[in-house]
Amino acid sequence: MASSSSLYLLAALLALASWQAIAFDPSPLQDFCVADMKSPVRVNGFPCKNPMEVNSDDFFNAAKFDMPRSTINKVGSNVTNLNVLNFPGLNTLGISLARIDYAPLGVNPPHIHPRATELLTVLEGTLYVGFVTSNPNRLFSKVVHKGDTFVFPKAMIHFQMNLDHNKPAVAQSSLNSQNPGVITIASAVFGSKPPISDDVLTKAFQVEKKVIDWLKSQFWESNY
Repeated sequence: MASSSSLYLLAALLALASWQAIAFDPSPLQDFCVADMKSPVRVNGFPCKNPMEVNSDDFFNAAKFDMPRSTINKVGSNVTNLNVLNFPGLNTLGISLARIDYAPLGVNPPHIHPRATELLTVLEGTLYVGFVTSNPNRLFSKVVHKGDTFVFPKAMIHFQMNLDHNKPAVAQSSLNSQNPGVITIASAVFGSKPPISDDVLTKAFQVEKKVIDWLKSQFWESNY
């Protein structure tokens, strides 16, 4: 017969397993749930459109992912997202896509996706990519070429840079969330609205206030 201590241990393990099981989005309970973007109902995600009103166009999006995007901006990159916000048919399916265009030496700056792991595939060019783990902040990086893939674990700070001085590059990313979210580190820290206190930032980065003021001036109106 199992001892009471063994039973307590088993119960604790089952509780932990159950907590982990419900820590992620649940699987769909129906074939599909096309998002009803006009519904006044607010849920964690989007409510379903009446299935009798759903048609083939709800599962189609003319994303034009074959078309280059402009990379004329401060960082020299452009991310075109395809997620539930512009493709309601993805609702509850746990997937989204992004096309990333890079100018010569363009950068997709350090950022995180709080709700998704990202699998990046290089379509054209050569990229330097990497991610940084939680403390003690180990960097995993690699130079990847056309046809290569690289995975960025969920919520890890990651980045990409086009290494070519003369030619653009293109990549496509698959993410395991209908709405991965993105937090660009520099613009979040120095361009938040309202701004983070200068006292906090000067202490955190160990620099003078004038440096913080300059950084804020660069990111306050940032759109990347």
